[in-house]
Amino acid sequence: MTHAEATRETALPVTLDRESHVPLAVQLADALRESASSGHLRGGDRLPSTRALAGRLGVSRTVTAAAYEQLHAEGWIVGKHGSGTYVTTSPPSARPEHRSAAARDELPPGRLALLPGVPWAEGLDRSAWRRAWRAASDTPPAVYLSRTGLGEYREVISEHLLRHRGLDAGTESVLATGGTTAAVVELAAAVLAPGDLVAVEEPGYQRAVQTFSRAGMRVAGVPVDEEGLRTDRIPPGVRVVYCSPAHQYPMGCRMSASRRVELAELARERDFLVVEDDYDGELRYDVAPLPLLASLAPDVVVHLGTTSKILTPTLGAGWMVAPPSVTRAVLEHRELTGTRPSPAGQHVVVELARHGDLGRHLRRLRRELSDRRSILVDAFATAGVPVLGDDAGAHLVVPLPSAEDERERIAAGKRRGVLLDGLARHFATAPTAHGVLVGYAGCSRSELAECVPTLVDLTRMRHR
Repeated sequence: MTHAEATRETALPVTLDRESHVPLAVQLADALRESASSGHLRGGDRLPSTRALAGRLGVSRTVTAAAYEQLHAEGWIVGKHGSGTYVTTSPPSARPEHRSAAARDELPPGRLALLPGVPWAEGLDRSAWRRAWRAASDTPPAVYLSRTGLGEYREVISEHLLRHRGLDAGTESVLATGGTTAAVVELAAAVLAPGDLVAVEEPGYQRAVQTFSRAGMRVAGVPVDEEGLRTDRIPPGVRVVYCSPAHQYPMGCRMSASRRVELAELARERDFLVVEDDYDGELRYDVAPLPLLASLAPDVVVHLGTTSKILTPTLGAGWMVAPPSVTRAVLEHRELTGTRPSPAGQHVVVELARHGDLGRHLRRLRRELSDRRSILVDAFATAGVPVLGDDAGAHLVVPLPSAEDERERIAAGKRRGVLLDGLARHFATAPTAHGVLVGYAGCSRSELAECVPTLVDLTRMRHR
């Protein structure tokens, strides 16, 4: 470390509100993240030690350590042995592309963001949230972090998968992760090699596409229809097929039972892995979801889940259930690189589950989002506007005939104070379908109801 590096410890513009319902560790992480994204903190700036920062702010070291752990897991900061903690040279590539509901105040006045991929964070019971964070902060600082994640967290996830997703995965089969994208990063590094061919849904989850591409994999798009990924279009020679069978993102369909069987048989026949992204698989409102691919073919399926859509991305907590060979490879990668999923969010999930708050929130979440979806679907149906997607999740798709229509609807929405997402950006290659995605979780129900006439008017213009 140079003398300049050693002395470039930046003053931190952090103010903590002890009367706020937001935990101090979360406030601190949010403030540092905002400073890094705004440019006040630059790549290479040295942060105070957790002890020193705790002294400056008048909080316990547990608070500062939890905030640093969260930012390290997200890629905003990095620790250098014997030197200190530094802001990364550039912001992490996996940052969310859209603002969350918690950031609505940063939007231009009068604008409402109806974007997909945003959870119903305002629906979290604040007293339960505070209780969970308080209990988590009482946990003694860890000397060593487990490669597999906290044992209690893995038990909670094992029970969650059995109760809500029908997957009988014992605690020993569950690995904690930092979320779905973090798990994909690990799989690309631990299981695949540069030049390997990966098949992805088209349209699909572009963060996964970019993660594989940046790791040196060749990525091939596979079309999606009303039954999910087209198994007959999977190219030969693939090492991995990445898909979201429970609720395809972004089209919202469910992979049919016959397709699931075909995919499992192909995986065994051609010797490839299936990565099952179950990003909001708990959110189904009409019928019980079909069994997970991991239940159907545990020998060839890597199951990925996250708390980001059912709770909040703040926790940075997810899970992986994989064949033993994949699990060993991921653990070896963690051992070699020293990477571990942050335990802070895991502790909070454990506490929410311990008091039954996790289950209660899921029940409320399903009821609330089902009602919101019905409000939109009924309004569109009355106006003669078609929508796509099963009765599930937190967004729906309004198809449009052309790219020009899509651009016009999004631009018109901005002019009228509504931010919408377009379907085209979810294609890795030239888009073959167009439309707008309407998210309904990241706002209040009253806000959603107020903007329904605007949404109907915007989308109906090209369907008359």
